[in-house]
Amino acid sequence: MESAAQHSQFRATLWHNDRDQIPQRYTTWPLSSPGYNRFVGSLRRVYFDNNATTPVLPEVLEAMRPYFNERFGNASSIHHHGQETRAAVERARESLAALLGCRASEIVFTSGGTEADNLAIFGLLKSGDHLITSTVEHHAVLNSGKRLQEMGSEVTYVPVDGRGLVDPGDVRRALRPNTRLITIMMANNETGVLQPVEEIGRIAAEADVYFHTDAVQAAGKMAIDVKRMACDLLSISGHKMHAPQGIGALYVRKGTLLKPLLYGGSHERSRRAGTENVPAIVALGKAAEMAQRGLSDGSVRQLGVLRDRLQAGVLEAVNSANVNGGDAPRVPNTTNIYFDYIEGEALVIALDLKGLAVSTGAACSSGAIEPSHVLTAMGLRPERARASIRFSLGKQNTAEEVELALSLVPAAVARLRELSPATPAIAVS
Repeated sequence: MESAAQHSQFRATLWHNDRDQIPQRYTTWPLSSPGYNRFVGSLRRVYFDNNATTPVLPEVLEAMRPYFNERFGNASSIHHHGQETRAAVERARESLAALLGCRASEIVFTSGGTEADNLAIFGLLKSGDHLITSTVEHHAVLNSGKRLQEMGSEVTYVPVDGRGLVDPGDVRRALRPNTRLITIMMANNETGVLQPVEEIGRIAAEADVYFHTDAVQAAGKMAIDVKRMACDLLSISGHKMHAPQGIGALYVRKGTLLKPLLYGGSHERSRRAGTENVPAIVALGKAAEMAQRGLSDGSVRQLGVLRDRLQAGVLEAVNSANVNGGDAPRVPNTTNIYFDYIEGEALVIALDLKGLAVSTGAACSSGAIEPSHVLTAMGLRPERARASIRFSLGKQNTAEEVELALSLVPAAVARLRELSPATPAIAVS
């Protein structure tokens, strides 16, 4: 792993060598063009890292704006100011419930996906209980599992196949008399692969075991029906669906008794103490409304069209590359592609210097020395896992931005392969 100083030198070298290589037709785009992207000088910046975080949509920002100053009351107060904000919180709760197919009373607002996952896991399990999860979960779940083991609980990590899919049969075989919870993510944050959560939910229900799914990367990208999934708990995060950072929610099926993580007032039906973050909750409610609209008006399908164009264009232009998890069902906005004979982190830097933001995987693990745990669990060699790049699109991205990416990625890969002594002649031809 290179040092920070080496990274800085590498960025400077790439900038010196490549700054005149940017296609001229992309250097004078009007500031009013869609995409919520920045210009630095004449360089347009395009953001294809929406699985890390998304920009707050203008409609969402406008919805939350009054609750910073005009409607500032504490939602627990009984006077006008408090009741005004209480009504806004409950409207947002109803909007989120409509997106998930549940009752409004089953929504618990949290600070984000990590807290929602922790509340689901530590709210149910105690020493001696058994948890079943998978090897490709977000670290909010994996590290919770480690902590549970330290506390005296038992944890089984079921594997995935080369497509990144859990075999529901493995989940069934992992059941024990003391199994209390199964937690399997709905969509993977690195590959976008969708797990067979409905079948796993049925297995949990037959065994009378609680089932939780982390739907942070699925919400807003595909229809969610908690009843059809037979899940007892489901986590979402606002900043992955164009609401601000710092807000999320946990669906808790009626009758599920959770031990709170936080102790204080009786907020959120005594399941999550602390004064409600009203502006962020309102924003999440608005984002949920827009997400539901996108599922019916074709905009989510169009996101898949853009992803497929990007993916096909890259694979057509670059040899010794392929899609990780491409044979599995995936959310429509995500593709994870390996480029043999390069370091993924070097490609991220090279593309960033051209104005394109992508990533090597989970933002929470950026800077990690080890290759992606998701990709290695799928059977990728460490060097191929390190050569993998995640492209994740959002509502703000356009077809023109995809074409810009397709003008940049092949050239950047070719340049890095030229610099690599490990590259065979066929990969640079």
